[in-house]
Amino acid sequence: MIRRNKTPEIETDVILIGAGIMSATLGMLLKQLEPNLNIQIFERLDTAAAESSDAWNNAGTGHSAFCELNYTPEQPDGTVDTKKAVVIAEAFETSKQFWAYLIENNILSLPDSFIERIPHMSFVWGHDNVNFLRKRYEALTTCHLFKGMEYTEDPALLQDWIPLMMEGRNNSEPVAATRMDIGTDVNFGELTRCMFNHLKDQEGVTMHFAHEVRNLKKEESGKWRVKVKDLKTGEKRRIHARFVFIGAGGGSQYLLEKSDIPESKGFGGFPVSGQWLKCLNPEVIERHQAKVYGKASVGSPPMSVPHLDTRMINGKKELLFGPYAGFSTKFLKKGSFLDLPLSIKPTNLRPMLAAGIKNIGLTKYLVDQVMQSPEDRFAALQAYFPKAQPEDWKLEIAGQRVQVIKKDPKHGGVLEFGTEVVTASDGSLAALLGASPGASTAVSIMLDLLKRCFINKVDSVEWQTKLKQMIPSYGQSLGKDARLLEQVRSHTSQVLNL
Repeated sequence: MIRRNKTPEIETDVILIGAGIMSATLGMLLKQLEPNLNIQIFERLDTAAAESSDAWNNAGTGHSAFCELNYTPEQPDGTVDTKKAVVIAEAFETSKQFWAYLIENNILSLPDSFIERIPHMSFVWGHDNVNFLRKRYEALTTCHLFKGMEYTEDPALLQDWIPLMMEGRNNSEPVAATRMDIGTDVNFGELTRCMFNHLKDQEGVTMHFAHEVRNLKKEESGKWRVKVKDLKTGEKRRIHARFVFIGAGGGSQYLLEKSDIPESKGFGGFPVSGQWLKCLNPEVIERHQAKVYGKASVGSPPMSVPHLDTRMINGKKELLFGPYAGFSTKFLKKGSFLDLPLSIKPTNLRPMLAAGIKNIGLTKYLVDQVMQSPEDRFAALQAYFPKAQPEDWKLEIAGQRVQVIKKDPKHGGVLEFGTEVVTASDGSLAALLGASPGASTAVSIMLDLLKRCFINKVDSVEWQTKLKQMIPSYGQSLGKDARLLEQVRSHTSQVLNL
């Protein structure tokens, strides 16, 4: 009789699934707070940050809600709701504090190009949109997080700010813009890879590329048994861990369902793909120096808010326009066309159907986007850059996003456009679902996860002391304390060379 080789068994404290910005951030936080932790990291691709965290796949704005109009919706009574914008602006300040701590304490050696200062602007045309932007400006500038925001309807000033967008424009149409000079561009792919390069050199941390997590199951001991396959050798192994984080982007939905925790029931995902027009003309690229966001079309998802976007990628200045939305049943850019159908279960079928019925406009929008001709895409660019020339632009495939669908007692199911952290009741497992603003708010998201999953540790003197060292504003509100915000911004700007 031939005896099969026994599957190797490994014991660890923490398993991180997915080598993106979320797992990298959580890994860095945990090793700073608890240096003796053993961490196993698994990524199905051959390199870190190859999906949503990659610079070409990610918006890379350094979301601060300075320019993203979808974070400040207009209410039925005509007022502008700024609550979400304030939360996101605070969260990005938290991220900058953590990055500054890592650099200042020589934990990471990050290139200057990972974060650059680039003005954030909102630009609109037409009477209704100009009125909205004016109200948005007035509402936001009552909060010190948006101190320094400028507003203008003066075409001459706009010609100075955004010459490409003003040349050839109809002078009879009203236009308006806001501008925040302290906006940033962040290469999250570069940041993520630097974090993992540091983590893999730490005692007790092991990184595994080309390893796919196939299953996970809760044991009677309270630990998780995770089954992993080496995609290059075919070897399988089991890892036992006290805590598991599923940060696999679009792949998180599948693994969350495999966990079978009660909290996972009713969650579904709706994939949205994207494309960019990339500028090839160096002279055009040099003439634009801003991230300029417009207003999304009715029914479009937030990730499709059009913007003419200055980016720094691998030390080189780039100019992108888009993204153009599309539809694919893949949950990852390098995923399977079966991802969406295989994600549909009896527990999430009703929420998914209800969300689909409620969002017919989104479905129509995606169909229209998929059916767009090259001429249609270029016409959208010319609405922002009237004198754009087709030969100066090339279509590039962007990343894949999976919007969260969850149960709703009133409507059966709702489509969420933000991020959602799902945790087991005992804190032994957490999964991150969703998309924007994601990467920019990674530190705040992971701090919230620590509170939910490491309850016995997070309130200890040791962890509280360390958290306040890493993030000076920890436990305080930057949206309520103007003096604290000024101190934090001054310090992080100096350390990050902004």
